[in-house]
Amino acid sequence: MHTKLLSIAAAVALAFAGAAQAQSPSTGAQDHKPSVDRKARKAEEDRINAEYKADKAKCKDMKGNEKEACEADAKGKENVAKAELRAKYDPTPANQRKVEEAKAEHQYKVAKEKCDAQKGKEESACEKDAKAQYDKAKADIKQKYAAASSERKSATGSTASTTK
Repeated sequence: MHTKLLSIAAAVALAFAGAAQAQSPSTGAQDHKPSVDRKARKAEEDRINAEYKADKAKCKDMKGNEKEACEADAKGKENVAKAELRAKYDPTPANQRKVEEAKAEHQYKVAKEKCDAQKGKEESACEKDAKAQYDKAKADIKQKYAAASSERKSATGSTASTTK
């Protein structure tokens, strides 16, 4: 009875030690990415694909420019969702930037398709406005991430230049 009790106590102690070690931060050369639940990620990818197919199916009965705008919106939503999924499982600044770029591109493509419904000068003005908004969004994203990049370099003491 006494040895049984000791072996149970030893097993509990080892279990607690293993749990504490698993919770402590690793000092090895491992990546610090969140653990990826492959089934959950696959389920989210399948949901994104299903939503894209459903959104595209809504466009089926439409005609002309309305259909093109609908399809551009469906494809843009899919691209944004995929970029967000990538950023969720690998939250790097580069992936966050890709999410913002996908959103800006989505808005631009949908706006451009909607401009095609107009004629002449109105269409041209609409496209110029959409392009200007897209360029501004891209410049804002570039500035935001350039500032973040320079902050990281100053924090790490890096002296590398990022000029083109």
